[in-house]
Amino acid sequence: MPPPPPPPSRRNDSRASAASKEENIYIPSFISKRPFYAGEEGDQSDYLEHQRLQKSKDDQSKWYDRGKKLGPAATKYRKGACENCGAMTHKTKECLSRPRAKGARWTGKDIQADEVIQDVQLGWDAKRDRWNGYDPKEYRHTVSRYAQMEELRSQLDGGGGGGKEGEEEGDEDRDDGEKYAEESDMGRHQSTATRQLRLREDTAKYLLNLDLESAKYDPKTRTMVDAGATADKAAQLFAEEGFLRASGDAAEFERAQKYAWEKQEKSGDTSQHLQANPTAGEFLRKKESEEAEKKKTSHLKALQDKYGSVGSMMPPALRSVAVTESEQFVEYDEAGLIKGAPTTIARSKYPEDVFTNNHTSVWGSWWSNFQWGYACCHSFIKNSYCTGEEGKRAWENAERQRTGAGLTQDASAEAEKRDTHEKEEAEPAKPVAKKRTMEEMMGGITEAELDEYRRKRTAADDPMAKYLGQDQLAS
Repeated sequence: MPPPPPPPSRRNDSRASAASKEENIYIPSFISKRPFYAGEEGDQSDYLEHQRLQKSKDDQSKWYDRGKKLGPAATKYRKGACENCGAMTHKTKECLSRPRAKGARWTGKDIQADEVIQDVQLGWDAKRDRWNGYDPKEYRHTVSRYAQMEELRSQLDGGGGGGKEGEEEGDEDRDDGEKYAEESDMGRHQSTATRQLRLREDTAKYLLNLDLESAKYDPKTRTMVDAGATADKAAQLFAEEGFLRASGDAAEFERAQKYAWEKQEKSGDTSQHLQANPTAGEFLRKKESEEAEKKKTSHLKALQDKYGSVGSMMPPALRSVAVTESEQFVEYDEAGLIKGAPTTIARSKYPEDVFTNNHTSVWGSWWSNFQWGYACCHSFIKNSYCTGEEGKRAWENAERQRTGAGLTQDASAEAEKRDTHEKEEAEPAKPVAKKRTMEEMMGGITEAELDEYRRKRTAADDPMAKYLGQDQLAS
């Protein structure tokens, strides 16, 4: 087996670039072969380009050139351009220029240049960059405005002083005031965790007793929470904490501290700080509690004046002996009503069932032909005198004459009478059934008579037997 060929000489390739070097046969194929996801782009002469450090494409600086135009504007309106400003790069609805009374399509004047339409391909980070496209030069206006305000402030402060020394002292005093204001800021930024602080010399509570069956330490409130154990040091500490927390003015102090915190959180008022200004906080807290008590008392008095109080309704002597309990059994249904109790009809505030002028029904109890009336006499006239059944018959006759229903009924009745009379005359007289002779009785029954009997007899179990002899169809 012949030895492998020697590696290519590189003595003359020192000045050559990496792309112009020959392929190294000792590099494995999984390194030298370009993977499918690397694409076919790049320098084809460099077979190891996909292994080299690629330059990252910085697309963060790409942005649209706002307001950039494509050179000089046209001098004549072009077909398909914006009717307002005359530019070809947008339609009339998309135009951002001021709407003209007569657009460039009709006037041909002041035609704007076309805008530069750019296709900016942004990456994932560039799309989500809040400051992408921001020009840092715009911040110069903010800096200059603050500089002008500072200059005006210095002029106002220096106007009352006496020369440069007064100005320097004023600047120092102002700086000191701002510094002390920042240091003594006890507003909303004050942490409420100060009540959780402890002295560094004290032993941590969770290190007093590590027994799992003893009193437990709650890290959230930094207190001992289990009072079941009573025979160790942790249980004694728990009892001591509970006694200190509930004795003296501890509860009142907690209420005052809570009131100050709530005021700071709700209204941002820092004048009621418990440590910085305890007198103002206590005064305002008492004043608020007194106002709440007065409001509660006035509300209770208003309710008693409106609905009455228990003491005013019943004297104390009678109230003491009054029976407030009963053994009477009451059962309620699903609707919350008492079972067996008579149903009460809901009444309105207006008078009901008031019959006037001999009427037995109220006005509006009857409706006909889009008119209201009385149901007792069919009268449409309100406050009329009741005529009873006579009025009903008169109304029926009037309706019959108005609609012509009486004429059609009379004609149909006469036609029915005439038809029945003609049928009676046309029907022949039925032959009188004769008795059978002696010969017929002695001779027996013929086959024809038996067949006729079978056809004419009615079976008891025949479902159609009840319809025999009736000229009607089963529905």
